[in-house]
Amino acid sequence: MSGPRIRDGKFSRSETTRAEAFSDGVFAIAVTLLVLGLHDPAHRPGGLGHALIRQWPSYLGYFASFSYVAVIWLNHHQAFVRISGMDRGLHAANLFLLFTTGALSFPTAVVADALRADTEGTDARVAVALYAGLAAAMCLSWVAFYQWLARRPALLAHDVEPTYVRHGLLRSWAGALAYVLAGALGVLVTPLLALAIFGILPVFYFVTSEGLPTAKATHDRHDHHD
Repeated sequence: MSGPRIRDGKFSRSETTRAEAFSDGVFAIAVTLLVLGLHDPAHRPGGLGHALIRQWPSYLGYFASFSYVAVIWLNHHQAFVRISGMDRGLHAANLFLLFTTGALSFPTAVVADALRADTEGTDARVAVALYAGLAAAMCLSWVAFYQWLARRPALLAHDVEPTYVRHGLLRSWAGALAYVLAGALGVLVTPLLALAIFGILPVFYFVTSEGLPTAKATHDRHDHHD
């Protein structure tokens, strides 16, 4: 049963419950697809240990992508704590976010296969560029999400931090640029450098899941410790 609708021009504005439930389902499917990339490798008798070790790109890809989806889910939850209603534009931005999230298993598998064949080869460089491109697109989907909230502040709860949307935009642009840089370094220098950045960036998003630190927050923490 859907929540009450509020007329907003010629389109209906609704509560966030259905969008949150649908989004959680997509996130669950996304992480499930990632784990399907881990499988029992083909091997000769006595060669299982070596075959498992050779699958290290799959383990690394799973870790990086699961971490990314996990922090996206966390940031998504933090966003919807602050959103009081949905309109068509915000639904579209949310669907764009879910579209990119759901596709993450594809470049993850491509990267793992390419790195198993040759960690420095052309295919590995193309694969990390593909991953970086989709990851950057995911960040841009957050740009669209926060940009819509900036244009429609009435969709936000009345007690939202005044810096929340601005910080969200900064974090999203920073992530997009970082993934593009990672892809460029992976192509021009070594794919392993791109992999390292892919593993680090989810940590940034986790640490800043409630926004970037502000001078006031830093001052308040200092006073508290004093």
